[in-house]
Amino acid sequence: MEVAPHLKESLNKNFFDFLLTFKQIHGDTVQNHLAVQGVELSSYLPLYSPAMDWIFQCISYHAPENLLTEMMERCKKLGNNALLLNSVMSAFRAEFIATRSLDFIGMIKECSEAGFPKHLLFRSLGLNLALADPPEGDRLQILNEAWKVITKLKNPQDYIDCAEVWAEYTCRHFTKREVNTVLADIIKHMTPDRAFEDSYPQLQSIIKKVIAHFHDFSVLFSVEKFLPFLDMFQKESVRVEVCKCIMEVFVKHQHEPTKDPVILNALLHVCKTMHDSVNALTLEDEKRALACLISGFVKMVSFGRDFEQQLSFYVEARSMFCNLEPVLVQLIHSVSRLAMETRKVMKGNHSRKTAAFVRACVAYCFITIPSLVGIFTRLNLYLLAGQVALANQCLSQADAFFKAAISLIPEVPKTINIDGKMRPSEPFLLEFLCNFFSTLLIVPDHPEHGVLFLVRELLNVIQDYTWEDTSDDRIRIYTYVLHLLSAMSQETYLYHVDKVDSNDSLYGGDSKFLAENNKLCETVMAQILEHLRALAKDEALKRQSLLGLSFFNSILAHGDLRNNRLNQLSVNLWHLAQRHGYADTRTMVKTLEYIKKRGEQPDMTHLTELALRLPLQTRT
Repeated sequence: MEVAPHLKESLNKNFFDFLLTFKQIHGDTVQNHLAVQGVELSSYLPLYSPAMDWIFQCISYHAPENLLTEMMERCKKLGNNALLLNSVMSAFRAEFIATRSLDFIGMIKECSEAGFPKHLLFRSLGLNLALADPPEGDRLQILNEAWKVITKLKNPQDYIDCAEVWAEYTCRHFTKREVNTVLADIIKHMTPDRAFEDSYPQLQSIIKKVIAHFHDFSVLFSVEKFLPFLDMFQKESVRVEVCKCIMEVFVKHQHEPTKDPVILNALLHVCKTMHDSVNALTLEDEKRALACLISGFVKMVSFGRDFEQQLSFYVEARSMFCNLEPVLVQLIHSVSRLAMETRKVMKGNHSRKTAAFVRACVAYCFITIPSLVGIFTRLNLYLLAGQVALANQCLSQADAFFKAAISLIPEVPKTINIDGKMRPSEPFLLEFLCNFFSTLLIVPDHPEHGVLFLVRELLNVIQDYTWEDTSDDRIRIYTYVLHLLSAMSQETYLYHVDKVDSNDSLYGGDSKFLAENNKLCETVMAQILEHLRALAKDEALKRQSLLGLSFFNSILAHGDLRNNRLNQLSVNLWHLAQRHGYADTRTMVKTLEYIKKRGEQPDMTHLTELALRLPLQTRT
């Protein structure tokens, strides 16, 4: 029609010639030939459909609506030939067909069943009505007339092919009552002799149509026959796919949290089906997709201020989804958030009841975390849960989390799998320990374990951990420990947790506490200096220069340079950083300018004196 539009007239003439001769198919000659070949007319006639559909598509291309009227009249003159009528409905625009739906239904009724079955005509009409809407006043009559024919079909495959198309029409234009009736009829036809086993694609299509039009899940699950319809999907792979479709729609369209028991019970069943399909052969991507959908459901469940009911739901969910680690991680985060919401409601002043409740939340986390496989997942969740316990004044529980994290560090492997690639674990361990140190600043010492017990335990673990020979991460960690100890020596700490007395309140600048702190500092500094000397022996001079400057900057930022020993050490480190020509001159110049500028401030004259002892070495 685009390349040779002038041929359209010739096509029209040939087509009308074809219509004049078409009646010969029903003559004795053709019928006798078919009988000899053993071919039924119902099998023979559809062979004409591709050619007739193509001819009609050409004729109807950009054709006005009155051409459809003309074609309908010709069909009537030919005795409402079903084959011709089917091609008309397949070729013309859906909008034209939809506005004449009742006329077409009348013509379909007049067609003979011989040769071309009526259910195929109703299927073609239904396909048009899925694309265009009929007049509003005709919609119910159209459905009733169509379904009268569809429901009488004996062959399950013929039935489901039509029901699939008209299910879309029902969902688009009617309420859950009519949809429920259609689903009930489908169950009635497809259950005998397990006919549904041969029609999973059509049944899946029907489910997708239903959930595409019913985004309100309280309405969807109140459709009485919806869950019995799901029960027909007895092949596990198909059942799981259907459950995934339902959950994808829920996660996408459920914007408000829900506590509707009908929704919760139904979706728990759906999610449990997905979860139980996971086995040793399930691909990681598939596990991730399932876990994402289940986690999306968990996040949308809210019982409002009924926190105990919320925790009960999380306990039930943990038992149901124990094989998907990302879901367990989500549950731990959700329970931690629940504890913090309780704290917010009580404004930090827990009653006996709420104190017991947050301890239950903390216990939930403590029990669940060890079941996780990912070691950094466990470490980070131990830290998070410890922070939550601390914020809720559960001090002994917080200590237990932090001790568990410390005892887990020796188990960190040298490499970890990230997105299918093995990567060194030390950068991740370094990041975790930095976060841990920030928390340890505000954790009060346990009265039975002595001063800075957790810090000492952590230092022992760091000391015993086997670090890479070519890595300086252990020394970087020791440097961060010095920052922590420096902050702990202050009279008032930089930050606190409300209603928790940190060591600055417990010790109040006590000389014994400061002495213990200083001893730890000396021990850590000795380790750093020993490592710097070892680098010189190994001729790793560039690493020695970088670490020396880094240690110098730490002393400058956190140390009291009025102390003569510390002052002298900083001068030695400055020289060490430049000794072999590996120091970046621009960095050294900027550092020296910074020291001079700080020396201009009140009570900082000692920095001016220090700057005089820090020469800049030239490259030559």
